[in-house]
Amino acid sequence: MINLIKEGIILSKTDIEFENGAVLNPAVIRVGDSVHIFYRAVKEGNYSSIGYCRLDGPLTLVERWDKPIMVPEFEYESKGVEDARIVKIDDLYYLTYTAYDGVNARGALAISKDLIHFEKQGIIVPNITYSEFVQMAQSLKVDKNYYQNHKFYYKKSDPEKKIILWDKNVIFFPRRINGNLVFLHRIRPGIQIVSVKEINDLTQEFWMDYFNSFQKNILFDPYYEHESCYIGGGCPPIETPEGWILIYHGVKYENRPVYSACAALLDLNDPSIILARLPYPLFYPEYEWELYGDVNNVVFPTGSVVFGETLFIYYGAADKYIAAASINIKELITELLTYTKL
Repeated sequence: MINLIKEGIILSKTDIEFENGAVLNPAVIRVGDSVHIFYRAVKEGNYSSIGYCRLDGPLTLVERWDKPIMVPEFEYESKGVEDARIVKIDDLYYLTYTAYDGVNARGALAISKDLIHFEKQGIIVPNITYSEFVQMAQSLKVDKNYYQNHKFYYKKSDPEKKIILWDKNVIFFPRRINGNLVFLHRIRPGIQIVSVKEINDLTQEFWMDYFNSFQKNILFDPYYEHESCYIGGGCPPIETPEGWILIYHGVKYENRPVYSACAALLDLNDPSIILARLPYPLFYPEYEWELYGDVNNVVFPTGSVVFGETLFIYYGAADKYIAAASINIKELITELLTYTKL
């Protein structure tokens, strides 16, 4: 087992209207000795925007804005901009987030050169209905849970309504791989991978071809008991000489959903190849701030930075707080490499 330290809560809600409900699920990037955090800020009534704060080093809060850095502007994100992740590729920062309109939740992209001004690029995941996806998925050799999610899609909506396929947790690798932009995304219950030359290659025709060979684009599906319900992306992949460390989330049911942080190792040159995968959670809800909140039993990792040999993982705790955990990165790699037979 690995010696992981829970550093505790680093950010809580305030009385300011845009974040008086909760703060959670932060995008995190290190620039010099500063850690920039773009967090989901929820105001009462469950409307989400993106707040901003800055740490000096991995844990010391030194700046926090009293207004959001990003707010809903378009119909496709009218109920919230949520759960951001961020990387720098070439000279641009890529901030991905979930755009929520009250019914549909889909991955969107914004870009920036200075971490202050962001230009929204719109939805970048496929624009198809769930029923259209079901028709394609049923003919492929994929987990039946890909096409048997009717209760999830229709439980709170008009069953006659054409609900768009939910596609969340869009996370870019922090550099081009073989000249391509590569990102992960999540159509329940697994994690999928995409590789394109440029963002504008993500056309409707591209996605139709992608779904015709959907099985080969699945990075991995739930496998272990702690992720038996579904999995999804967590932090942007962390590059090491041994491979890309992927911190993701897994969900199981114990009378209610329990979210844990999980870890895998991907090949540097072909990240569709899984080198190793921990058969147990990297960490899970155990403290009060993780067990009780707006959604109980949740640790939801969304960002990480490295200082020296220590990997700091930032996560949403019980959908109410932002907390951090730390681990020796070499110890994590050593532990991962003991589980190379999948």
